[in-house]
Amino acid sequence: MAKYKIIFTRKECIGAAECEAVSPRLWQMQNDSKASLKGAVFNEKTGNFELEIDDELLKEQEAVAGSCPAGCVTIAKA
Repeated sequence: MAKYKIIFTRKECIGAAECEAVSPRLWQMQNDSKASLKGAVFNEKTGNFELEIDDELLKEQEAVAGSCPAGCVTIAKA
């Protein structure tokens, strides 16, 4: 099964909440009006939050990345 990584640059989040609307099981808006990626790990080298996913979640998370007006969500091969 292929593995992918969601890469979330939270500092660029503008709080549009598109991610939560598309995928509430992985995304949630916080009190600071920015999203959080549930279960993600902070990568100190890049300053991004990362979460490994498999094929089951790929299509939904690609939709999240495509709907983010700030462009702060990307999907990469893990």
